[in-house]
Amino acid sequence: MAPVHVIGGGLAGSEAAWQLARLGVAVVLHEMRPIRGTAAHQTDQLAELVCSNSFRSDDADYNAVGLLHEEMRRMGSLILEMADAHKVPAGGALAVDRDGFSGAVQSALEAEPLVRIERSEIDALPPDDWDNVIIATGPLTSPGLTTAISNLTGEDNLAFFDAIAPIVHKDSIDLTKAWFQSRYDKGDGADYINCPLNQAEYETFIADIIAADKTVFHEWEESTPYFEGCLPIEVMAARGPQTLAFGPMKPVGLTNPHNPSVKAHAVLQLRQDNALGTLYNMVGFQTKMKHGDQKRIFSSIAGLENAEFARFGGLHRNTFINGPKLLDQSFRLKAAPRLRFAGQITGCEGYVESAAVGLMAGRFAAFDHLGRQADAPPPETALGALLAHITGGGDADSYQPMNINFGLLPPLGDDAFVKINNKNKKLRGKERKAAYTSRARRALGEWLSQNHIS
Repeated sequence: MAPVHVIGGGLAGSEAAWQLARLGVAVVLHEMRPIRGTAAHQTDQLAELVCSNSFRSDDADYNAVGLLHEEMRRMGSLILEMADAHKVPAGGALAVDRDGFSGAVQSALEAEPLVRIERSEIDALPPDDWDNVIIATGPLTSPGLTTAISNLTGEDNLAFFDAIAPIVHKDSIDLTKAWFQSRYDKGDGADYINCPLNQAEYETFIADIIAADKTVFHEWEESTPYFEGCLPIEVMAARGPQTLAFGPMKPVGLTNPHNPSVKAHAVLQLRQDNALGTLYNMVGFQTKMKHGDQKRIFSSIAGLENAEFARFGGLHRNTFINGPKLLDQSFRLKAAPRLRFAGQITGCEGYVESAAVGLMAGRFAAFDHLGRQADAPPPETALGALLAHITGGGDADSYQPMNINFGLLPPLGDDAFVKINNKNKKLRGKERKAAYTSRARRALGEWLSQNHIS
């Protein structure tokens, strides 16, 4: 029997290949690096993390992405298994040593007898005799393949710019001015390095960002929208002088031990980026500033005067398709059902979401290959909600990348209320979030049992 072909060795493609192999299906995983590089990748490893090293919140009781983590673990996700094995301190978040993580994913796939990894660029539609294909090429799809997909679907590509945050060498940070603390002392209480700014310093900082020399876009790129969850800091600063102070630089829940009586106006946080603890990334500081201005402006922050940068921030163009219009309920392209899409190219956003879509696409492809019925995860689950949003729940006329959130899950209905003194009281805040996650666990458990998935 012919193998299933997976194009793209990122998080989604790696997860899809793993799920196929786990179900006994042979797979060829095509990755174009190092034959052809991209504007964002630094290595040729599978599942390389090109932006943050964080998989975001690991709280499965009160957070939608934490719930997605739990569901993927229960589904045997390779990405979550290796993330857990290579995690670094990050408060309540799941962050990883990026090199250790991607190396482990690659090693697992290389050791899997049913997976063959081919390093070559697929720059056109796959050959006709590839009758079961997953395209998981992500936001940096090969130009030739992008054009071919666009021609096939008759749709113009939707695109946005995604910015990368700088990474700093820890031993170059002045800890007589900066300090270790997690906001509200969550996690281990000291998972972030904090650099304070008073009001005058902050105002100068904002003015410098706005005046800085920035990446110049091509004329055809100027109207491309940014993804709201990953805005460059200069875009946020241009929206209003206090935007950053109420966003990634908010000072709440932090106390400067060097000067505890003085409240900072804003705080830059840095999060551990590798297992050795030698590198820290600037949280929420995606930027399109030129490297010289990044060095000058960031070095003006207390504690970073002598900062050495392992990587400056950057910007790359992302491309995704209109999932609600083009894909069926198992991520197959309606115009060519032999082609299935997975990961960020479907319009999901985030590492975890991309891997989750890869997990589902891999299982759908395996069931098709084996001639078995594949039931979709219930919409009450995080997995099912993602599937529903991408394949029809999103507005096709205004479709934009989306992270998992409780707003994608169906309304709670009766579960939104608790009876107190014979009266229904509507759940709010954490109780409401807990109701979503509790319902999702029940739904997933029943679905796993019915589909004989351990």
